[in-house]
Amino acid sequence: MKISEFFSYCVKCGRDADPRGVESVKKLMTEEKKSFDKLSAGEKKYYDSDRLINPYADSRISNNPSDGSVKRIMCGIDIGVPELLLADGLSRKGEKIDLVVAHHPNGYSYCTFHEVMAMQAEIQSGWGVPINIAESLLNERQELVGRSVMPRNHAQVTDAAVLMGIPMCNVHTPADNHVTEFLGKKFKNMSKLKLEEVIKILEKVPEYDYARMKHLPGPVIVNGKPSSSAGKIVVDMTGGTEGAVEAVSKLADAGVGTIIGMHFSEKHIERAKKSRINIIIAGHISSDNLGLNLLFDKVEKKYGRFHVTECSGFHRIRRKPTGR
Repeated sequence: MKISEFFSYCVKCGRDADPRGVESVKKLMTEEKKSFDKLSAGEKKYYDSDRLINPYADSRISNNPSDGSVKRIMCGIDIGVPELLLADGLSRKGEKIDLVVAHHPNGYSYCTFHEVMAMQAEIQSGWGVPINIAESLLNERQELVGRSVMPRNHAQVTDAAVLMGIPMCNVHTPADNHVTEFLGKKFKNMSKLKLEEVIKILEKVPEYDYARMKHLPGPVIVNGKPSSSAGKIVVDMTGGTEGAVEAVSKLADAGVGTIIGMHFSEKHIERAKKSRINIIIAGHISSDNLGLNLLFDKVEKKYGRFHVTECSGFHRIRRKPTGR
């Protein structure tokens, strides 16, 4: 497979696993095309054409000088200049790295990653929060996150990749969508569980089991007791980053008893305590591993097995065809 094929298929798989549904994503892409067509020639000069085929602003190919074949990738949760130097060193020693894959955004995809947060409103609507309230709460939070990343040096890592001639991309929301889909199916209609039972189910997932075995952050209850009833469980694993603090209260009002997420700020946890809603942090990096592994399984099913050099917190776990 070519680099462009690898990335395009990751995006396709992300769309297929999107919690909003494939039709909803198609509608958004159609609206994006209509918006593009209305732009003046001057405005189109600055338009990111990838938006017409990729609905996830936090996932991009950041360097692809020759669109070569991919036989070996180096994958890490976070890729910085040190990891690129590592890839260059490995290639010089004979372990040729065809593509460096990051999970978290870098370059342009980091500059615009807050845009994918818009999907959270539609997801929360599916959990019972009125869409107008979900959108209103999210808008302010989205703007805050956007402003917080504006001063950063977005091009630092991508510039290094260009200088060293290393192809690089990142897949963020396409992978996170798979975590939401995978865990959402596990906990669908399972409202009679205790929190300790939820933890045991999570620990049977290989990525969370691996994290616990390596004494890394895995599933933990941060609000509620092991003996507490879980009630209605929702999995909040995609949409860029944490949403509005006030949304926690609205989820409680909508009948949600437990939120399983990657990470929550102290303000989110304090609001959960006041709202009497249980919070389980499944583990950030371990959840990122889960999403990437599920995604890579699909890519290998289509294109065949490729070698993965693990770095920066990523550990490749392949599932059996029947799933685990």
